[in-house]
Amino acid sequence: MNTLLDIEIESVIEKAEAFCAEAGIEVQLVYKLSNKALETISERSRELPTLYYVSVDMLKKRVENGCFILKKEGEICGHIFVHEHQVKEHFVYERSSLWVADAYRKYNLGLLLMAKITEFYSDTFLISIAQTPKVHHYNELLGMTHVTLSKMSAVLVEELEKLGKLRDEFSFRYYVNARFEAEIRELK
Repeated sequence: MNTLLDIEIESVIEKAEAFCAEAGIEVQLVYKLSNKALETISERSRELPTLYYVSVDMLKKRVENGCFILKKEGEICGHIFVHEHQVKEHFVYERSSLWVADAYRKYNLGLLLMAKITEFYSDTFLISIAQTPKVHHYNELLGMTHVTLSKMSAVLVEELEKLGKLRDEFSFRYYVNARFEAEIRELK
């Protein structure tokens, strides 16, 4: 990272981390959560139109891939998961279930969570299927590349369709990390 944009994003993330330290919020990578926590996250996904509904059983599988949570005084005040998909012999990880409590939304904690999970999965195939312009912007700040379906291999498009992840390109955008972008046409 050496461009002005990279320096600015690093500064924003550092400020978000500093806010967490000052506010007593822990940023944790976890592979297991209590059933109560998973039930709360599942119910939250049911109630919020910006999140796709995810059952407790689905969350149990996703947390095993590693997820980042924000925790204050024993309560989860933010989270991000990844959903594992298999495309032929390759695993593709989709960022999912990003949420930050209302009280902390103006401190770039969603961006912090996205940065943590993006870095954690930098050596794998990571994709973000995003609808909101704010998430598009964050993806670009984090070095992810917007790709159209025409730039993907036919096998990947077919698998996205089977998984129910093939979206309207006018409403949704697909972003991939550098590793995925380098091999996206060859993914067979």
